[in-house]
Amino acid sequence: MIIMYELINNMEGNMERNELYPIFLKVSQLNILIVGGGNVGLEKLTFMLKSSPHAQVEMVAPEFLDETLELAKKHQVKITKDVYKKSYLEGRHMVIATTDKVAVNEQVYHDCREKHILVNVADNPPFCDFFMGGIVTKGNVKVAISTNGKSPTTAKRLRQFFEDVIPENIDDLVKNLNEFRKTIKGDFEEKVDTLNEFTKGLVSKKKE
Repeated sequence: MIIMYELINNMEGNMERNELYPIFLKVSQLNILIVGGGNVGLEKLTFMLKSSPHAQVEMVAPEFLDETLELAKKHQVKITKDVYKKSYLEGRHMVIATTDKVAVNEQVYHDCREKHILVNVADNPPFCDFFMGGIVTKGNVKVAISTNGKSPTTAKRLRQFFEDVIPENIDDLVKNLNEFRKTIKGDFEEKVDTLNEFTKGLVSKKKE
């Protein structure tokens, strides 16, 4: 038993920890550049617009897939047919590099770091300031899932799980609690305590 206890402790001590800091960006108020017009570029654009349909995006590439052009037109994404140049980084808040040329992607990374712009190089975790993980959206409720860039497939499966587990009417609860919060008297701490007690009761009822 002692040996087993020590083994478990050693495993826990050696376990990697995801130290990423999760935030939710208002990408409709940011200036975003996607470099690359192939399948990966389309995937990243689709992923972003699915979560944030009004994201402000420009794509730069010598050529684009027809599907990308159709999606861009639907969401007012700016399409620029050109090779990547450092000048395209002016005024950007976030950049995603998706070309099939490693040298170009890494150049984008180094240029962005020099200008203090957040950058993600697709399928190259060491060249990423952020990762685009799995996202579940139910009205105002949004859950983001990260595997620290280790396994996008795992993030996808977890996303599918939470999409099934979180009820479709969760948004009604959020809106009702928001209205209830407005009626609560007291300071911030008292309001938090009241809402915690109220939601605790809802969870208990669900378990029953």
